[in-house]
Amino acid sequence: MIDPEVIHRVQATLAERKGAAPESSYVASLYAKGTDTICKKVAEEAAEAIMAAKDGDHLHLVREVTDLWFHSMILLAHFGLSVNDVLAEFRRREGISGIDEKNSRKPEEA
Repeated sequence: MIDPEVIHRVQATLAERKGAAPESSYVASLYAKGTDTICKKVAEEAAEAIMAAKDGDHLHLVREVTDLWFHSMILLAHFGLSVNDVLAEFRRREGISGIDEKNSRKPEEA
């Protein structure tokens, strides 16, 4: 059985690294470099996930999506957000048509 709590343990580690010295960890160094660097890393991982999908390599795709989620979690933590915020949004959207949900957004959110 896969433990879904692993994502919360990773989140806790990311929170611990937020105040750490940049030279002490990769995550701490990303926090120190700021939003632009973190965003670039998320974009890079998204592109790598797309390339893995286009190659049809399932294992590579899973690994790249894991990197994407990891760096997205860093971005969330950078802004004081967490996995729970994302899960709450999933709960809000559950059972709502994707078309209806998108149409309900304000124009600047679309």
